[in-house]
Amino acid sequence: MEGNMKVAVMNGIGKMGFTERPVPVPKDDEVLVKLEYVGVCGSDLHYYEHGRIGDYIVEPPFVLGHEAGGVVVEVGKDVTHLQVGDKVALEPGRTCGQCEFCKKGLYNLCPDVVFFATPPVDGVFQEYVAHEAGLCFKLPDNMSTMEGALIEPLAVGMHAAIQGDAHLGQIAVVMGAGCIGLVSLLALKARGVTTIYVVDVMQKRLDKAMELGATGVINGREKDTVEEILKLTDGRGADLFIETAGTDITSQQSIRAACKAATIVFVGYSASGDITIPMGAALDKELTFKTIFRYRHIYPLAINAVSSGKINIKGIVTEEFPLDDIQNAMDSCVQNKADIVKAVIKIQK
Repeated sequence: MEGNMKVAVMNGIGKMGFTERPVPVPKDDEVLVKLEYVGVCGSDLHYYEHGRIGDYIVEPPFVLGHEAGGVVVEVGKDVTHLQVGDKVALEPGRTCGQCEFCKKGLYNLCPDVVFFATPPVDGVFQEYVAHEAGLCFKLPDNMSTMEGALIEPLAVGMHAAIQGDAHLGQIAVVMGAGCIGLVSLLALKARGVTTIYVVDVMQKRLDKAMELGATGVINGREKDTVEEILKLTDGRGADLFIETAGTDITSQQSIRAACKAATIVFVGYSASGDITIPMGAALDKELTFKTIFRYRHIYPLAINAVSSGKINIKGIVTEEFPLDDIQNAMDSCVQNKADIVKAVIKIQK
């Protein structure tokens, strides 16, 4: 496909703009995807607000966005499992396939991964992208490309639930009711956990958690979180915590409100990159700590969960913006975090 496409670029901290670039030409093992929806991730907002996450520093002009869904419009000559017109969800990280981690199947830990919107690699707030066909997952007819874009954050929540061995009979607590907290809630429910409490300090996010099926919620600004969890569990504590807030306070609360032999899955990144925890309490309870980095081998499972009706992923979306309104979209997401839990950018029809 010849011609140019519109691309939204970050021109500096808090500054978005537009440029035109040539529509990419897919390689033999790639497909060209006409993007329809791209989710706004917390990492996008962090880059937009601060210009960096740890050692990853934005050098403008830079393209944000990595949660993508769209339609195949061109197919490389070596691609056999996709054809023009297929709706797809794009897994955003290309790995080397040759390192020890890739060969073990732990490809999310590949040191040479090339990941959308992770500097210096541009993201996909744009009209088209050429992407490795093996990382483009066909969506069933009953799924939309918006749902396809939301498979990426859902994969994080499902990886966390799997790492925590979530199962029927557990009492689980999700710390944080942002996007990743909510997809963790949905993943826990899909794996059979029937008692799930969600903790946050923003009431509208807690209301959304209840809407999505939480057993109950705790507003940590109004109540003592540890006391409430112990009260709800008759003093025993919870079996499984998914910690998505990435703060000292919520991490410490998870340990203190856990029952003996419980598991805590750490998902959230702190602003500094470090968390201080009460290790003595953890040792006394013989807790299991798990951590996750993105996800691996999850997309087919996540797509099936949405397609089968086990997970209502569209339910996490609270705002939709057109690509032309990208400046307002990013500003709104930064300034109105209490109300906008999850926003998506509609790229084109």
